[in-house]
Amino acid sequence: MFSWPLPPANNVHACRVRSALPMPEHLRHLIGKHIRQITGSTQSLDNFKQPLGDPGLFGPASMPWRVHAHFISMMVGGLSSLMLQALHPRALAAVWDHSNFRHDLKARLGRTAYFVAITTYGPSELALKSIERVNQIHANVRGTMPDGSAYVANEPELLRWVHLGEVSSFLRAYQSFSLNPLDPSEEDRYLAEMTLIGEHLGIEDLPQTKQASEQALLAFLPDLRFDQRTAEIIRVIENYPSSLWDRPLIKLVIQAAFDELPDWALAMLGRTPSSPLRKQAVCHALRLAGLPLQSALDKEGVAAFSRQRMALDR
Repeated sequence: MFSWPLPPANNVHACRVRSALPMPEHLRHLIGKHIRQITGSTQSLDNFKQPLGDPGLFGPASMPWRVHAHFISMMVGGLSSLMLQALHPRALAAVWDHSNFRHDLKARLGRTAYFVAITTYGPSELALKSIERVNQIHANVRGTMPDGSAYVANEPELLRWVHLGEVSSFLRAYQSFSLNPLDPSEEDRYLAEMTLIGEHLGIEDLPQTKQASEQALLAFLPDLRFDQRTAEIIRVIENYPSSLWDRPLIKLVIQAAFDELPDWALAMLGRTPSSPLRKQAVCHALRLAGLPLQSALDKEGVAAFSRQRMALDR
């Protein structure tokens, strides 16, 4: 069914595979349903189908529409961003004290995935309502750190850290696993466009370019640390719940999530970087595994329904 040339040996991120053949409709339905089970997504997809002509917060010509439609990249980037977030003690405290993350990782990821999906592809009213709901939750999440200091989830610097970790992780993963990576100007455009969500969440003066975003992340280094709580979160991620059938794919995604971390973050976690050959092998395997999944989502995913809402696939 598939044909795949070996990637050039001198470029870790140059692995290429060809697109899958057309997929029968009943098989697309089954794969789409299974993907929602893997990711813990339970919300109705009907929210993305109406009202006709509503472009949402970004619109189909935006970089977020392009990047966030790529399933493997979003899975890898999502887990990688959680690993990053766990290095900030106050950001981690809010998750540790006020969520069931450690006991139901899949549900937490499902809620996060839906927030990203509805704010990217959903109609404007639903997108803004979702952001307001998150703002209300953050306003009521507060507590005390183990050292006795206080934290609040809507602290601008914590929100800034989480936003930067997410968008940089999604972008790195997309550049590694998409068959059509962004050029440098498009990378900057993606980060600049995503500041819209950050601003609605109360974050000011977000960086507009890839270079500025990387520097902004590095500015947090004095606040970061690897401790027992961080180690527990990494353990939970490494044991992502999955069936025996799905486990090989999930193991590849988890390894890729580590591989996509910045070198400084990987070092803080006490992890040894993968060899170029191993990174290349993981990249190639994930791209192959992602072909039928992406083929199904191109017709059955939220991006597809949103394109139909905009009358782009008629």
